[in-house]
Amino acid sequence: MSFSDGVETAIDRLNTVIVERPRTVILVFLLLTGGFIGGLGAIQVNAGGLDAFTEGLPEQEALDNINRNFEEPFQTDTQTTTQLIRTDENVLAKESLIREARVLERVASRPDLRMEAASGPVPLLAQTLNPSATTPEEYRETLEREPPSAIEQAIRELEENSRFTGSLADDFNPTSASASGSITTISHDFPENFGDNGLTAVQTEIQAIAEDAPSDIRAFGSGTTQSEITQSMSDSLLVVMPVVILLLLFFLVVAYRDPIDVVLGLIALVMTIIWTFGFLGYAKIPFSQQMISVPVLLLAVGVDFGIHIINRYREETERGFEAVEAMREANSQLMVAFIIVTVTAVFGFGANVVSDLAPIRNLGIASAIGIVFTFLIFGLFLPAAKLVSDDIRKRLGIPDFNSSPIASDESILGRVLAFPAQVSRYAPTLIVLVLLLGGAFMGAYGSGVGTSFENEDFLPPEEVPAYLTELPEPFSPGEYTITETINLLDEKFTSNQGDTVKLYIEGNFKQDHALEALAAPNDNPPESLAVGPGGQAQSQSIVTVIKSHANENDDFAALVNRNDKNDNGIPDQNLGLIYDELFASSAGSQAERYLTEDYRAVQVEYTVDTDASQSEAAAAGAEFAEKFRTEATATGGVIVRSTVMDRIFQSAIQGLGLAIGLTAAFLVIVYGALERKPLLGVVNVFPILVAIAFLLGTMRYMGITLNALTATILSISIGVGIAYSVHTTHRFIDEYDATTDAHEAMMTTLTGTGGALFGSMLTTALGTGALALAITPILGNFGVLIALSVIYSFLMAVIALPPAILLWERVYEFDSDLLGRLRPALQ
Repeated sequence: MSFSDGVETAIDRLNTVIVERPRTVILVFLLLTGGFIGGLGAIQVNAGGLDAFTEGLPEQEALDNINRNFEEPFQTDTQTTTQLIRTDENVLAKESLIREARVLERVASRPDLRMEAASGPVPLLAQTLNPSATTPEEYRETLEREPPSAIEQAIRELEENSRFTGSLADDFNPTSASASGSITTISHDFPENFGDNGLTAVQTEIQAIAEDAPSDIRAFGSGTTQSEITQSMSDSLLVVMPVVILLLLFFLVVAYRDPIDVVLGLIALVMTIIWTFGFLGYAKIPFSQQMISVPVLLLAVGVDFGIHIINRYREETERGFEAVEAMREANSQLMVAFIIVTVTAVFGFGANVVSDLAPIRNLGIASAIGIVFTFLIFGLFLPAAKLVSDDIRKRLGIPDFNSSPIASDESILGRVLAFPAQVSRYAPTLIVLVLLLGGAFMGAYGSGVGTSFENEDFLPPEEVPAYLTELPEPFSPGEYTITETINLLDEKFTSNQGDTVKLYIEGNFKQDHALEALAAPNDNPPESLAVGPGGQAQSQSIVTVIKSHANENDDFAALVNRNDKNDNGIPDQNLGLIYDELFASSAGSQAERYLTEDYRAVQVEYTVDTDASQSEAAAAGAEFAEKFRTEATATGGVIVRSTVMDRIFQSAIQGLGLAIGLTAAFLVIVYGALERKPLLGVVNVFPILVAIAFLLGTMRYMGITLNALTATILSISIGVGIAYSVHTTHRFIDEYDATTDAHEAMMTTLTGTGGALFGSMLTTALGTGALALAITPILGNFGVLIALSVIYSFLMAVIALPPAILLWERVYEFDSDLLGRLRPALQ
């Protein structure tokens, strides 16, 4: 038995089960659905954001080490701190300081808020005025007791203290003792198993306390960030899913024109979602922002399958077949196409599994498994349910409402869809060449599409569009402050957040050569870091702290000079003693920023050229790190973002290449094994390649970048779009085997299957396009792109496939004629 005979036999047996035992099939699927419902309660929600993409990166681990080991004056998002961001006409005025001290006092009085310590203007000023003040209550009492003039004098004394100035807005003026903003960091004593939910609850309570203060104080931290991202996910689902369901319901009504069939389609769609998300729960795959696209994709693809099966069943009943035989015939024709579409969709969606980034990898797994479930439910359950419902309808005498196919060769839609095939008959070669050139141009143009990885991709906008705020409850989105807060930080604290490259260096820094080795690379830095005098690097490190303190303290300067053998201001011996003196001096707080207490790790900060791109800064940091003798890792926000952007781009290219390669190989093998027409597999891929090229060009034209979600669009477009070519090609093969005339077969295909494709395109494009209504930009852009990819895939299946198939026929007939002429000679 040949492979094709074996496949045909297997499909016949499966069809026999579906059409002869439909109630058994329905029962099995209902029992499985009940099992998957149990997994819904185990779904883990992960708000995601930047942290989900940076986990495990060496650059991020180095940055975490810096944040953990060195006392930074400006930390905005750590797992154990809450920032109180205060804005006022003058946050250093006595009354303003007292108001913040009262907030700290209230937080400290709550054991459940686990406040361990606080750092910022209030604690530093209070301790400068009264060194014995160690609690928020004592901070308040000190500030209330001291006159404004004493507070202003203390502010001037702290002018050189980086912990103090680093917590104030850029407009800090020591002369007038004024600033328009400040940041106070509250550290918490959390147990290891405290978790994100506990942190969110703590920061929510602190925000409630801050809101009672007369001045503008807001709590900010990873807990509030995750909370708002989670809220935006819920709000997006509440906005998007009803729109998707209404659109799908509308098109189901238009396509099926029968309320019973519409109900069957909806039941199948609900089962698909239950199976997929039940699997996520059992598999412990977290639900993140990116996962919101999965139900939308599955609903769209499921409708596509449903329209095809119902439409083909109706075609067979119009030809005079009874229900069982009509379904048997429809299934025997569609099952192979469904399997091909499912496998190619799994290749397209599952190609994202190769990504180094966990959220993209999880999206690939979820969507690939979901497509398999979609095939099972719409390929097996729906036909069985349709037969049972028609049997019940017949026995109860319920009439058919409208059981005609979507399009026919007499309809306007049928004639419009067949027009490209009619034109292709006259110049297929020219049309294929034009499409190839157009695709090559759009692909070359689209290759310049940018990449991005920013907080703003994941966060709700500062101002939610008016059409969303006008929605009634529960669809109206909540209030979001996180983006406004980040914008406030960018506006008032830019000097503390400028792009810098950091090196985290580990080693024994008490060795005589340690400081000389630390400063030596500064003389010959990469171009992006050559911003200092004479093209040197402009750095801040323990070396600069030593030099600065030596300029201010004669005794310390004498100590440095005695141990500086080459007289360059950098000590070469007795470094342990120098560090001890430095940490015990007034410059100790500054030294803590660059050298650990055990003298075995340092951080060095390098200013980046303002004209340098993120990738250039990252490359310069990596190059600089290699110049150090000990283990050095380049890090910093700019480097972490650049690294993730590189991985996002790699994921997009790898996913696209894998999806195309696997899809093309599979189609060549399938068409070769089943139909003895392997070249049709190549022809089948041609339209989708042109569609992808046009999608890339459109992305660049619209200014949409490859980000944490849109990077998956290229391979997902293969998975979604190939269905249009596969259904068209598979129907063409059936018609071609009957007529042996490619043009006639394609005309029949486009007037029959073309109608189902058109209906599927509308539902899929509008259904997935509804993601554009999502709260966060990352989902909105993805919705626009997936809708465009569906439209392009449909258009190319109708426009590009007919001339390509007509060219295939010429090659196929030439090969057949040539083989016929050679056979006698070979014999």
